[in-house]
Amino acid sequence: MSEFELDARRLLCPMPVIKTQDRIKGMNSGDQLTVTCTDPGVLEDIPAWCRINGHEVISSRQQDSEIHITIRVRNE
Repeated sequence: MSEFELDARRLLCPMPVIKTQDRIKGMNSGDQLTVTCTDPGVLEDIPAWCRINGHEVISSRQQDSEIHITIRVRNE
């Protein structure tokens, strides 16, 4: 398992989800990706995208104006 980070700050919907999708394409099953965003819409959008695509949201937290979402990749 490897851990990766994605900086999606200052991007508005749908760009954080698109950037997350693009980054996960090159990752292996079991890898973790932490996405840092400033758009509060990601609190619903990224978990919904993960459910549709079979990935797991491990944690979601907000620190000041930043949102950090950690995803466990599940590729078939």
